[in-house]
Amino acid sequence: MDKPLSKQTALITGGATGIGRAFAEALLEADIGRVVIASRRHGVLANAADEMNAKYGGRVSTYIFDIRNQYQTEDLVRETIEEFGAVDILINNSGLAVPETVTEITNEGWDRVMETNLRGAMWLTQLVLPKMLEQNFGDIVNVSSQAGKNGYADVPSYCASKFGLLGFAESVRDDMRKRGANIRVFNFCPGLVDVESPSDQPPRPGSIHVRNMGRTLVYALSLDRNVNLEDINIYAR
Repeated sequence: MDKPLSKQTALITGGATGIGRAFAEALLEADIGRVVIASRRHGVLANAADEMNAKYGGRVSTYIFDIRNQYQTEDLVRETIEEFGAVDILINNSGLAVPETVTEITNEGWDRVMETNLRGAMWLTQLVLPKMLEQNFGDIVNVSSQAGKNGYADVPSYCASKFGLLGFAESVRDDMRKRGANIRVFNFCPGLVDVESPSDQPPRPGSIHVRNMGRTLVYALSLDRNVNLEDINIYAR
């Protein structure tokens, strides 16, 4: 029912910057065995991996892929499992917003948001589950938003994708529960997150510092395996 964090591998989409990087660094601080950060941006990935490996001892690997490409997504999961034995923690962090009001929504904008924020997370979850079920161990972490619980006029497609991610995650959780599988599903629903201020300075007004996302992730994962935090609402007072 358990597996030491030092023996686990985490796969983080969008793991080179922002919330994804904060998750990666928090897991490395907690002594995870391996972190794979994946995105489209080769230079950003390489720089982030170099910085984290210099600090944490070479436990970060990179993978270049486009989450909107099914074949690249399949290759990412297959090659990660082949090299490291499993994806023990999947963090669906990649996301974007296209600012279009309801009357301005374009098919291109809508599809871009849904393919990145929702369909990509579905593909990745579907791909990692067979191995998680085989080893009867795993954690799936979805980065939704307060926009997954409240609609905002300027980003309706983003809201729809984040609402949808929560619904999909609930379906996965119910499936795992009915199977009796030792697989947990966590959803982060943050408000404004300051990803730019240095860690020794206060965040921008109305925001939480991104380091709190990493701390909360490690706390959630450290709970007993029969404990599941379903939706983690985290925002500034």
